[in-house]
Amino acid sequence: MNLSIIVPCYDEAENIPKILEGFKRSLHDKDAEVILVNNGSTDNTAMVLKRLLPQYPFARSVLVPVNQGYGYGILQGLRAATGKFLGWTHADMQTDPEDVMKAYDILEEHKWNTEVYVKGNRKGRSLSDYFFTFGMGVFESCYLKKSLFDINAQPNIFSREFMESWEDPPYDFALDLYAFYMAKVRGLNVIRFPVRFPPRIYGESHWNTGLKAKFQMIKRIMTYSKNIKEQGTVRQWNI
Repeated sequence: MNLSIIVPCYDEAENIPKILEGFKRSLHDKDAEVILVNNGSTDNTAMVLKRLLPQYPFARSVLVPVNQGYGYGILQGLRAATGKFLGWTHADMQTDPEDVMKAYDILEEHKWNTEVYVKGNRKGRSLSDYFFTFGMGVFESCYLKKSLFDINAQPNIFSREFMESWEDPPYDFALDLYAFYMAKVRGLNVIRFPVRFPPRIYGESHWNTGLKAKFQMIKRIMTYSKNIKEQGTVRQWNI
């Protein structure tokens, strides 16, 4: 298997049919699997997965009985994956499954070089979201001394070898920062490509619910950034 893509699903029952159909249209003859992680959902996500997955041979699911965070769900999916390259994208359909296949094509063009890290670069966002993201990027880039812009853009795709080098990755939304930062620390060839970012169709965001939630997110990511700096996460690459 060339690629395993993880899709963490927390109360995304309405979006799952669109996710699966989107990947069905996009995969064509590509050697890839899709792992949908039921990340402690409280809606009927489990029922929808049970009913639909038999119709999509490229997809399977992983169950996390109790939600322990966005990052935790992704990590469980990554550990169950079989691909030489791994990655994740969101279940809210704000990142089109076709974008994952664009990343696949980029890796193919680079002959599946394990030193390549492919990451989306969001377009079409609201002005307020853009400034929030830009401000966080400026802070992280200055604080961690690496160019780290649009940190939460999807998809993120990288080699299994890179993932297996991680030490104590975070269980929350800081996982996006951790993976991106470690790619920079290791000196991987980070390739960004534009992805459209339309409004969510079904369901509600579980974090982007207003200004207060944005500030809480900033606080959590800044705290994690401080931990990265203080604990010397970069040591393993500087021996």
